[in-house]
Amino acid sequence: MHQINPQKLLLSKWTSIAPQQKEKHFIVVKLIKDEQETVLECVLEAVLTRTQYTLPWRDLKSTEHWRQGWH
Repeated sequence: MHQINPQKLLLSKWTSIAPQQKEKHFIVVKLIKDEQETVLECVLEAVLTRTQYTLPWRDLKSTEHWRQGWH
């Protein structure tokens, strides 16, 4: 499990362990927050295709699916 500060996720870089459709490298381009400014989800953008995906930010903690940085 990665230690992640959700307030510092914006513009962080991530590598998918199991890339699909040649989408391996991602950047967090947006944080979705609730009324109390608590981060709920993040929007990842694939570097190659610019496709965006929304997922719960805690999913990035999984070392089985994500690595922090570009590898």
